[in-house]
Amino acid sequence: MLGATAHAGGLQVLPTTLSLAPDKNAGALWLSNTGDTPLNAQVRVYRWTQEGEANQVTPSSELQASPPMLQIPPGGKQLVRVVRLRQPPSGAVEEAYRLIINELPPARKEGQQGLSYVLRYSVPVFLQPSAPARPPQLNWALERGSGAAVSLKVSNSGAQRAQLASLDFVDRAGKRTELMPGLIGYVLPGATMRWALKASEQVFATGGTLEVMVNGEKLSAENLSLSATSR
Repeated sequence: MLGATAHAGGLQVLPTTLSLAPDKNAGALWLSNTGDTPLNAQVRVYRWTQEGEANQVTPSSELQASPPMLQIPPGGKQLVRVVRLRQPPSGAVEEAYRLIINELPPARKEGQQGLSYVLRYSVPVFLQPSAPARPPQLNWALERGSGAAVSLKVSNSGAQRAQLASLDFVDRAGKRTELMPGLIGYVLPGATMRWALKASEQVFATGGTLEVMVNGEKLSAENLSLSATSR
């Protein structure tokens, strides 16, 4: 979810990720309204890439959301179909998109005061290629920045995305430090991403092992130590 702050909004979206196999031309999302007033929403499609260690999104016509504009009554829900408008990706590399789903602010009544907060969701959509894609191949680095700042740099040379979550560091003495709980982010095929860590460099002084969930599976990156930043 991006920028989600709620006042009277009741927009909910399920599922939170879509993946279309090469033999599937469409997927589906359910948008529901848990509020007590009608809700208007807009769905837009963007191609998602990662360049310069940053996420980039650009409007795309390769997928279509239907309907793109909708109204949901209180307690109701609406099916949104996500339709592929082109052949599956050629070769063996997964492609990534984002559905940006905005709750639209209600019309103001005469004399109404205060702010109206609405919800915005960003739902990843992955298109599987016609040929089997290699799983993510990740390279991990802990880099020292200015002062005592430490960052985690992850490169993916595989052909599928890597979803990272629940990052811990275990030093050589067995001391565990929680670095980033919950969802961290994604590394798309062929991309490199970086995240700043709140732990000081003393945590990593003796080297150790990173433990992280990658696409729902627990993995370990062993024998890591701090290096000077390459940026």
